[in-house]
Amino acid sequence: MRTTSRYWVAARMIAAIGVVSLVAACSGNGGTAGGGATSGGYPDQNITFVVPFSAGGPTDTVTRMIAAPMAGKLGTKIVVQNVEGAGGTVGAGEVARAEPDGYTVLMHHIGMSTAPALYKDLGYKPLENFEMVGLVTEVPMTIVARKDFAPATLKDLVTYVKANANKVTLANAGIGAASHLCGLLFQTAAGVKLQEVPYEGTGPALTDLVGGQVDFMCDQTTNTSGQISAGEVKAYAVTTPERVKSLPDVPTTTEAGLPQLQVSVWHGLYVPKGTPQEVVQKLTEALKVALADQKVIDQMAKLGTTPVPAEDATPQAHRAKLEEQLGTWAKVIADAGVKAS
Repeated sequence: MRTTSRYWVAARMIAAIGVVSLVAACSGNGGTAGGGATSGGYPDQNITFVVPFSAGGPTDTVTRMIAAPMAGKLGTKIVVQNVEGAGGTVGAGEVARAEPDGYTVLMHHIGMSTAPALYKDLGYKPLENFEMVGLVTEVPMTIVARKDFAPATLKDLVTYVKANANKVTLANAGIGAASHLCGLLFQTAAGVKLQEVPYEGTGPALTDLVGGQVDFMCDQTTNTSGQISAGEVKAYAVTTPERVKSLPDVPTTTEAGLPQLQVSVWHGLYVPKGTPQEVVQKLTEALKVALADQKVIDQMAKLGTTPVPAEDATPQAHRAKLEEQLGTWAKVIADAGVKAS
């Protein structure tokens, strides 16, 4: 069910380029040789932002939005590197094992809070092996289908999938990905078990949806807004209490008759445990600058989201969010009986 469209080829090219270069550069501000992680010397070399998902996907998009203004504030280059695999756990594991010097930073989403419940031998513990830098954004999800899919409304979709559960295909970006989690909640709310089709990222999944190879999926507005606006996919609902400004004609799940389905995807920045607090503070300050940047605000608005308030772009708010979400998703995943192989 996979395609080799030019869009997916382009995404892979972006991934390759992103490993070597990035988004914005300012001259370094000096410091000791070897990159000592101290308040005075940091940063004195390039910083790598690890995205544990494919290039062109929603998490990658958000990362590249904030990288340039953060680089400007920090006075160095930021290189975006896509390290895909196992629902984001491969990239997260690499960062957990990296030198705690502030030069390797992880951008992760809600999957950080679900991985411990999904994977028996994860290899890291979110609260113990990372320092939190701050929350970035909370992205609504959309339920979208190929444009010629028969159901016209969300209620129709629920009725249709119940009657055709063995034939309907539900795409996602792999176990633990946001699209997978949202798909689980949809199936629970609708009272149905569907045939799931996992991909190595939402980019190729959405490409196949547009091409008609799969029936429907649940994905972030940062990945679907363009296709919805262009009429390339059929949109049933957004999974938030209020409509999304960039998609004013798309009803909420409550309006559309499935109020049980409420989920958004939060993103945050992490560094390895033991990273000096003055380094974490510099990254937090740069994050706040990026989230207040008008260009970033405008870019996010076009994709149906907004930066978090300044008080949430902090290690304290980030840790509180992660702790709460770990408990919430442990129950949801246990009830669904899902485990990653």
